[in-house]
Amino acid sequence: MLLVCYPRCGTCKKAQKWLEDNNIAYDYRDIKLDNPTRDELVRWHAASGLPLKKFFNTSGMLYKSMQLKDKIPGMTEDEIFDLLSTDGLLVKRPIAIAGDTVLVGFKEKEWEDALCGGK
Repeated sequence: MLLVCYPRCGTCKKAQKWLEDNNIAYDYRDIKLDNPTRDELVRWHAASGLPLKKFFNTSGMLYKSMQLKDKIPGMTEDEIFDLLSTDGLLVKRPIAIAGDTVLVGFKEKEWEDALCGGK
C-alpha cells in the first residue's frame, strides 16, 4: 500500500498511527517532495469514485490564496488535473492507494471498511 502524505499534516499523522495500530504495512511518500503526477491523479480519481473537487485541499493556504473556490467551477477536468499536478499542497491528503482502492482524506470507519474488511 502507498500512503501519500505531508509530514506536517495532523490528519496524515493520525492515518499513519491508525495504519500502524492495525498492522497495515505501507510505503510513505511525501506529497510536497514527490508531487502526484497528472497520470497518477487521473488514475486515483477514477478508482476513488469521488468527485474531482474532493481531491483539493480546500483548507490549505495555497488553495485559498489562489481563490480556487471561485475558479474551479469554471475549469475543465483537464485543467483541474493539470493544476493539481503542479503542487502537492493543493492535493487533499492523506491518499491511500491499495490495489484498486483509493482513499482520499482520513475517515477511520471508511478506512476500516476498505482496508480491514470492516473488522
